[in-house]
Amino acid sequence: MKEFEILTLGNGIRVVYKQVTTTKIVHCGIAIDVGSRDETEDQFGIAHFWEHMAFKGTSRRKSHHIIHSIDSVGGELNAYTTKEKIYFYTSVLDRFADKAFDILSDITFHSIFPEKQIERERQIILEEMAMYNDTPDDAIQDDLEDQIFSKHPLGHNILGNAKTVRSFTKSHFNAFINSSIDTSRIVVSIVGNLSLAKVKKLVNKYLTPIPAHSNPKRTLALTASEASHIEMIKPIQQAHVGIGIPAFSITDERRIPLAVIANLLGGPSMNTRLNMTLREKMACVYSIDAHYGAYADTGLFSIFYGTEAKNLKKSKKAVFRELDLMKNKPLGSLQLHRLKEQMLGQLAMAEESYASLMLAMAKSLLDLDTIQSIEEVFKDIEQVGAKQIQEVSNQVFQANKISTLTFLPKDNGVY
Repeated sequence: MKEFEILTLGNGIRVVYKQVTTTKIVHCGIAIDVGSRDETEDQFGIAHFWEHMAFKGTSRRKSHHIIHSIDSVGGELNAYTTKEKIYFYTSVLDRFADKAFDILSDITFHSIFPEKQIERERQIILEEMAMYNDTPDDAIQDDLEDQIFSKHPLGHNILGNAKTVRSFTKSHFNAFINSSIDTSRIVVSIVGNLSLAKVKKLVNKYLTPIPAHSNPKRTLALTASEASHIEMIKPIQQAHVGIGIPAFSITDERRIPLAVIANLLGGPSMNTRLNMTLREKMACVYSIDAHYGAYADTGLFSIFYGTEAKNLKKSKKAVFRELDLMKNKPLGSLQLHRLKEQMLGQLAMAEESYASLMLAMAKSLLDLDTIQSIEEVFKDIEQVGAKQIQEVSNQVFQANKISTLTFLPKDNGVY
């Protein structure tokens, strides 16, 4: 059997399967190429609200039946929304694979959006928004994207706003789905110890009956905004800083060296350049992270950290010194070798999470129309050279492209 089996159904839905013989768990998910960036201004938050409502009733099941169906066999049923995708997924013992497919396809394609449940879930989402606003290290990330992608749907908060969330009715959900869903841009992803024959049987039973549906692929042109520097007073104890720079799309070959740069500057390890400088040397942050997120037509390189207000000036200077260092000084051969070895180890460990692998397979097939083996990913990273890293750093870390957002604490800030 090939490492990945890809099936295309008559309705356009694609199925990708990876067999893992050493697990008794089957992980399956449905990824829909629709997200918050596909919303109009009066729809802000509806993709995320739809994700919530999928669990609140179908033509065959009430909300409590959906909740108990997977929990009762010790499994997990969940979902989440991003700027460009909605994911519904479940993990169960392999003997309950049929139940998992049944539930997953039901909540994805047969939700009925009961009005009473909409009212209840509306309050839950408003509480989620309040919780988000009370968490500055989360809020600053979305606010920075809104600042950089100003007046474009890609920038707005996935949760939407109170006005739009309070306005949605059943007809709004149905209209959004009908105008957004394209079955050729839906991928079902499975990882587990099922035979290919079993997978085909489940697919034919639960997915083949889904009617084909087409819509134009998103064509929302993204206009670059000018770099800006904004400070906001918040009732917080600590200052929070976000630094953002427009970057490369998911199909740009430069995304690989930029991902390497993000890992070097502020990846998950303790020995990143920013952590070693701002925490270990200067002792002015507890943690500092660098991220590179790639979208269909653009990307964002960002850095986030919190610090005491008195350390704001010197901490920002330290971050910009590190960015300049990436532009002006090439990595030595030993530094580059160690960086690559670190990334390869991180990727290998991430692949051991079969649930994460299942979701990554779906995203890759939707975004890139292919799925790379881990060996192919390793090869891409190993081919990145010091000169390429320096060139990409100079392309991205241009002073006139860098925006900053700072949350400043009030004098009487509270935790």
